[in-house]
Amino acid sequence: MGRDVYSWNVISDDGQPVASSCGLLVCADSSLSFERERTRRSISASAVVVVGSRNAPSPHKQLDAWLRECRNRRGSLVGISSGTIVLARAGLAEGRRCAVHWEQFPIFSERFLGVIATQAAFERDGDLYTCAGGDAPFDMFLDLVDRHHGTIVANHICEKAIVSRTRSAGDRQRLPLHSRVQLNHQAVIKVIEEMESNLTEPLLLDELVVSAGLSRRQIERLFRRELGCSPSRYYLDLRLERAHLLLISSRLPVVEIAMACGFVSASHFSKAYREAYGCAPHQSRLPVYQRKGMRSNRSKENKVLQVDRKLGSERMPNCY
Repeated sequence: MGRDVYSWNVISDDGQPVASSCGLLVCADSSLSFERERTRRSISASAVVVVGSRNAPSPHKQLDAWLRECRNRRGSLVGISSGTIVLARAGLAEGRRCAVHWEQFPIFSERFLGVIATQAAFERDGDLYTCAGGDAPFDMFLDLVDRHHGTIVANHICEKAIVSRTRSAGDRQRLPLHSRVQLNHQAVIKVIEEMESNLTEPLLLDELVVSAGLSRRQIERLFRRELGCSPSRYYLDLRLERAHLLLISSRLPVVEIAMACGFVSASHFSKAYREAYGCAPHQSRLPVYQRKGMRSNRSKENKVLQVDRKLGSERMPNCY
């Protein structure tokens, strides 16, 4: 546009540099306490972008209070990755649509029942922007530019950034499980979306195919062709994935996790989980090296049992 349109300040808790999750040192322009004081004196409100990483940030009362003050001054709020958790924890996302990274989605949905969580790349709900992280912030920024300065400017940015495709608010974060290519059939996508929306109380396949407008047999053929598995297998994998994420990111009892993922009994859940992940559900919460040790010991025990069976089946000669 030939002039500076946007500018930003990087704020840390104490104004000191902060190491990012990849080890990059980020210099800060000011501290949180200084920014709170400036917010109180300022007439206009800026957009506040809360940048998170893979892990949920620790509670921070001063940060929560400042975010609420910015909201009261009609400033826009933006959450990137687990930054969305900060906004939800501060009570700023109640009744709003929020994009949540698929790894954080199960525990987020369990914890913030009043937030409309989606597995979209990014969401725009009034003055609240949220995105899942990765390359989704770029798509979200382009959407912001488009609203402020028009499509032509946004297209010029895409040309400079060598971008051929951008996602819109509400677009999917990732390809479905088992898929190595772009999934193009809308009927399959609709069925998958129905599955993702009904993990706690799984629907029958006849109920799932209603939204797709096709017969059960047609949907089964499409799943085989597009994803290489049956709809029921795919549905089970979705529920097991949700259970796995809850196991490693929460302290919920295994029985509650089984029920939250649509399993009628803990035994059925444990059997299906062991077949998919190679260990019992409670073992997924152990450190990786302990799980590897257990698997190694289990394989040794299996070999001993095989040898015992073999010896037991052989006829031993009489000895005098």
